[in-house]
This record gives sequence, structure tokens and C-alpha cells, in this order.
Amino acid sequence: MYFAALLARTEDGWEASDTELDDVETLSDLTDLAREASMDEDTVLVYIEQEDAWFGVIRVDGEEDPRIYISDASAAARSSYGEILLTDELLGREPGAEVEIAALEELVDLDGTEEDADDGADDRAAPAVTDLDLDHDPDAVPAGPIGELGILADLGLSEKELLTLRTDALVEIADALGAAEVLETVR
Repeated sequence: MYFAALLARTEDGWEASDTELDDVETLSDLTDLAREASMDEDTVLVYIEQEDAWFGVIRVDGEEDPRIYISDASAAARSSYGEILLTDELLGREPGAEVEIAALEELVDLDGTEEDADDGADDRAAPAVTDLDLDHDPDAVPAGPIGELGILADLGLSEKELLTLRTDALVEIADALGAAEVLETVR
């Protein structure tokens, strides 16, 4: 079960609204949704929670790139909404690396032989691709928190406090922001 909420900062304080993510397929869609909730390009926080598994905070400040924090990347990777947040950049991958790997796999069969190799060929001629260190999985997602730890530091929630949040994280975040009462109206 998922819960998602938007917290938009205004001149009068924070405004909260729950939000449906049915039409959100990319981080760009989510960022656009946050910007639509903003008056005068103020800060907007999008909070996504999968019950007892993980939560994520996306911060959008005007036209700046979104900033992301996820409490448990490996749990989020198993979630459709989590996959939206786990960008190549956040995971420290080069964009397009999957395409390059797939192209290399097509060129050389993973057992180290070419498809039309002669059965009597000398196997000692050259090192096979499998002789290289292929134990590192480029698609692996680390367990634990990932993203920008200081995402809420200027709003009253330190990096250390963010790392200690587990269940009911939204309530504690809203308390730190001074938006607990506003949040109750949508929860």
C-alpha cells in the first residue's frame, strides 16, 4: 500500500494535499506535478511511502533539478514508484550504460566464444570475456539510504535525524517543518 502527499511552502506556511500517482511514470512527471502545486516557485516536497518498506522525499525548488532521498534503495527498487526515483544519476551509474553493456554482450558470447568459432580452435589463444572480473553487477541497487541526506536540513530536519526515520516518517518530517496540523487534514 502506498501513500503520497505534497507539501508546498507558501507565504502563509505549508499547504498539504494527498496526491494520486496513477499518471506518474517518470521522475519528470513527478517533478511537473510538484511544480504545479507551487505558487511563485516555492519549495515543494513530495513524500511517497510504501507501508513498512521504504519512503522517499523529492524536493523541488522552482526550476532547479529535483533533489531526492530514499530510505531504503533496495526495497524501493522492488516498487513501481521507487523505480521512478532510482535514477542512473542517483545510483551513480552512467546514463546509457545498459545500452553499451547489451551491445558488448551481442558482440561476444558470454561463455567467451564467438558464435561461428571453429570447434578445433586453440582455447589458449586469447583471454575470454569471462576471464575478466564480471562479478560486479552494474544493475545492483545498494541496501539502505540513498540520495541527498541534507535535503531537509535547512527546513529543520538534520541529516542524522533523517537517517533515523523508519515508520511514520512523514509525521516526523511534518513536525520538523511545522506542518503537522496541515498534514493531518490529508492523512
